[in-house]
Amino acid sequence: MNAATKTLLATLDLEPLEQNLFRGNSPQVGWQRVFGGQVIGQALVAAQRTVEEGSTAHSLHGYFMRPGDPKVPIIYEVERNRDGRSFTTRQVVAIQHGKQIFTMAASFHNHEEGLEHQSSMPDVPQPENLPTEQELIAELPDTIPAHIRNYFERERPIELRRVETRRYDHQKSQDPIQNVWIRASEKLPDDTALHQCILAYASDITLLDTALVAQGRSVFDTDIMLASLDHALWFHRPFRADEWLLYSQDSPSLSGSRGFTRGGVYTKDGVLVASVVQEGLIRLKTSA
Repeated sequence: MNAATKTLLATLDLEPLEQNLFRGNSPQVGWQRVFGGQVIGQALVAAQRTVEEGSTAHSLHGYFMRPGDPKVPIIYEVERNRDGRSFTTRQVVAIQHGKQIFTMAASFHNHEEGLEHQSSMPDVPQPENLPTEQELIAELPDTIPAHIRNYFERERPIELRRVETRRYDHQKSQDPIQNVWIRASEKLPDDTALHQCILAYASDITLLDTALVAQGRSVFDTDIMLASLDHALWFHRPFRADEWLLYSQDSPSLSGSRGFTRGGVYTKDGVLVASVVQEGLIRLKTSA
């Protein structure tokens, strides 16, 4: 198992402090603030550890209130709102420096059979026919800034294969759509809760950037400030996070410095396993 995957699994393995109280740490990778997907994933871990076995998460709704400080631990406090025969509900608050930085409601459901339908997966190339991120960055021109190259070249726990391979080598307005194949970089244990937490982590990686596609901009532009404001995730069907999943994203609206984005997550054989919605701050920086 590579070092990046080991670090992610360690990051999601919260330390129990007391009943309903957990502590999580952040990897020391030089970021000025904690990655939002990490907080979502850790909060879901905290909630899961207070729920009886057999009940799995089906939805979560979170709000980011303050940027996380990667230099100090995050405390997660879980409130047991309801333990029902079919549904269980939890409220999680993430705290740093005595203040709330994130709050999340999560609901868990005991599996039931019933009627079914789903939307169709977009017709896109399979991940095996797309370049790796290392191959992609090698094809980009030398004018690509060093921080973008460093982002693509370093080892990460989530592997990405982008369908729109020319996303970062030109400034051109396009329809605000992104399709990205994602999976954990290494084989994971057979633990449904862990696979859900890994997807929760990964669901924040590219989503807000989709709102910038229509502007011919990207998250790497130095004159743009981006921050997740809220995040919602629904788990529809079982999946494995270490197998390829298509994350199909679009952005219906960007207005008032807030970008609205959404995504559907499909297995390779076209099964819709999750849906994601996020609104984020997208603010143009003003020169002093």
